[in-house]
Amino acid sequence: MDLRRGSQVKGRSLFRQTHHLFRLAVLLVSCAVLTTAISPGRSGSEELRIARLKYSGGGDWYNDPSMIPNLCAELRDRTSLDAAADQVVVAVSDDELFRYPFIFMTGHGNISFSDLEVERLRTYLTNGGFLYCDDDYGIDEHFRREIARVFPDKDLVEIPFSHGIYHLFYDFPDGLPKIHKHDGKPPKGYGIFHEGRMVVYYTYETNISDGWADPEVHNDPPDKREAAFRMGVNTVMYALTH
Repeated sequence: MDLRRGSQVKGRSLFRQTHHLFRLAVLLVSCAVLTTAISPGRSGSEELRIARLKYSGGGDWYNDPSMIPNLCAELRDRTSLDAAADQVVVAVSDDELFRYPFIFMTGHGNISFSDLEVERLRTYLTNGGFLYCDDDYGIDEHFRREIARVFPDKDLVEIPFSHGIYHLFYDFPDGLPKIHKHDGKPPKGYGIFHEGRMVVYYTYETNISDGWADPEVHNDPPDKREAAFRMGVNTVMYALTH
């Protein structure tokens, strides 16, 4: 038996079983965005779980474990999303990948996807999934190399300040906020689009997700943390409503 083909078929089958839930989530969250603007509070929608992507290659995919739980707490407080209190860890090779509409990755070092992971990640993203990657200083060249393998026919393009991801819930007229200095370059957001939908969002020279960590981890001032959480809310809400 061709195990690789069998894994692909199994993955597609799981996606067919859950893709209708993705569509339902889109409708529920769209309603949540509208109702929250009028009356903040939770809706009766299904609990959202944000999955952190575990990858090979040596990079510290696991750093700052408080990031996702803290972002989810802010999502519960600021929107009508019922976001789970804990993060889920998932690898591209795990069947559970197809259960989560939003996956997040970060780190400082190398990233390496196997050929099978490249194909599975492409299947996930072109069938309703969304990947947000935040460069925690050091993964830029590695992420660009690996995402080019996932989408060899698509470019990672810079997202203009006018794009909806900067205006959906909170307004960022000048694009991404700068959370950490890094090389002192201006923060930039990049995306990959499939059939008109952004399926990959990559933030560089900003380190948004460090602003989600517990306050004592990076000692970021309150205004930086607030900007980071606002952009995090925008990113999640954009992914689930598009």
